[in-house]
Amino acid sequence: MKTVLIVEDDLVNARVFSKILTKRGGLNVKHTENVQEVMEIAHAREADIILMDVSLARSVYQGKAVDGIKITQMLKADPKTADLPIILVTAHAMAGDRENFLDQSGADAYISKPVVDHQEFVTQIKELLPDE
Repeated sequence: MKTVLIVEDDLVNARVFSKILTKRGGLNVKHTENVQEVMEIAHAREADIILMDVSLARSVYQGKAVDGIKITQMLKADPKTADLPIILVTAHAMAGDRENFLDQSGADAYISKPVVDHQEFVTQIKELLPDE
């Protein structure tokens, strides 16, 4: 069974995503907003895909405040984790945001919040999951 790592600082969003992915998608879910944990999970390959909130309000890594864009850049720059699919999830959904965030981060996809169509959400994630 595939595992989705949800990197999200809003517990309500994390719970909603988790419920949708387990019930509709049949996927395992892990959740953290701790950047060190994100790095450890990614390096240990304990997740097959990451859902990354863009604006993480409280995330700090090695003494510096970081957001989802920065964490994605770090993962994509590391040869050990560069191939791990990352989907940015954000409430920032103005014209141009999608392209801007994808260009900046190197992420594989972008989903805007709130997630209204649950089946589409699951489909978007499953499309990026690596094959067995």
